[in-house]
Amino acid sequence: IGSLVFALKPGDGSAREQAASCQRVLGGCANIAGEYATKRYRSNVVNWGMLPFQLADAAQSGIQPGDAVLLPGIRQALEEGRTQVEATLLKPDGRRQALVLTLPGLTAEETEILLAGCLINHYASK
Repeated sequence: IGSLVFALKPGDGSAREQAASCQRVLGGCANIAGEYATKRYRSNVVNWGMLPFQLADAAQSGIQPGDAVLLPGIRQALEEGRTQVEATLLKPDGRRQALVLTLPGLTAEETEILLAGCLINHYASK
C-alpha cells in the first residue's frame, strides 16, 4: 500500500530529482501521468522504485485526490515484462472504474530496479 502522484505532465523544472525522492520518502509507490515532461524525471521515479505509469486520455480519467488505485498482480506483471496493466480506480463513494495503465519504454534494467525496490537495492544485489 502506498501513495501515488497523478499529473498530466510531471517532471519539469528544477525540482525533478527532489520531487521523486520526496515522493518516495512520503510513501510513494507510483506515478500516473499523461506523459512525462523529461526523461530525467521518469528515470528518477524508477530509480526510487516507483512505477512510472502512463494513462491515455489522462485529463478525462476522472482521477481526483482521495481516490485509490488497485493494481492486483503488479509484481507478476513486471516479472512477465508486461507493458500494459489493468487497474481499478476506487472512488471514496464506492464507485469503481476500470483503467488501463501502461509502462512504455521500460527497459530490462529498469524492470530489475523496480523489482529490487530501488536503484540502491539493485546495486546491492549485484
